[in-house]
Amino acid sequence: MSSQMLIIGSLAMDLKRVALGLHRGSYAMANRFKQEALQRVKELENEKLNSYLKNLMEKTKKALGSREDRTAEDALMYSTLFQNYATKNPALRRDP
Repeated sequence: MSSQMLIIGSLAMDLKRVALGLHRGSYAMANRFKQEALQRVKELENEKLNSYLKNLMEKTKKALGSREDRTAEDALMYSTLFQNYATKNPALRRDP
């Protein structure tokens, strides 16, 4: 398993936890996992990425920085997109 796949999978889980925390009203939990998600994005910025992932990362950072009510839905959507990318992309399953 490649390190990029691990980072993307971890990012997906962090975003899901952000969405769950916001939905439940557990803002401390949501903020903690938001910081974790942003750390994962920073880790991915050091990797060689295609334009699809770069675009997703930019939109994710924008959604997490927003104070809108739909942040939970956006976090859940991006979580699913990252998870699907990590599980469906065969290039990520092998070590470089």
